[in-house]
Amino acid sequence: MTSSVMKRLAEARKQRDVSRLADAIPYACWMQIAPEIGTGELLTRMRYHDSLIGNTFLPAIHGGTLGAMLEMAAIFHLLWESEAETVPKIVNITVDYLRSARPLDVIASAKVTKQGRRMVNVFAEAWQEDRSKPVATAQAHFLMTTDDAPSAL
Repeated sequence: MTSSVMKRLAEARKQRDVSRLADAIPYACWMQIAPEIGTGELLTRMRYHDSLIGNTFLPAIHGGTLGAMLEMAAIFHLLWESEAETVPKIVNITVDYLRSARPLDVIASAKVTKQGRRMVNVFAEAWQEDRSKPVATAQAHFLMTTDDAPSAL
């Protein structure tokens, strides 16, 4: 899968079309999560669909899907904004759920907060209609090594 993603990344960069990244990741397609650059900033959008609902009484989007979306936002950011030569591998992620996510699209942004030779720390936040009212945030650590490089964690 790594070579497929990296080939699509090269094509997407060549054509300046970030939306092609999601095509290489079946989980992102199934969850309807895709990156976009509409405002000049790389954002990730999870399109609302009924299978995202976790609490039918409110209704509210399931927290696990928000966590997955934040992880994908961080990965898309690392793939698009860095000189990555391999797909980032998640080491850990901590998600803070701040409020219920209503049955609407969710948008997320991500930024690198610290980068070492092999590890990178990314902060991501997700919101719905108002960016100043996030529904969830995440801190994630990724391993950024090439497939043939030894990794000793």
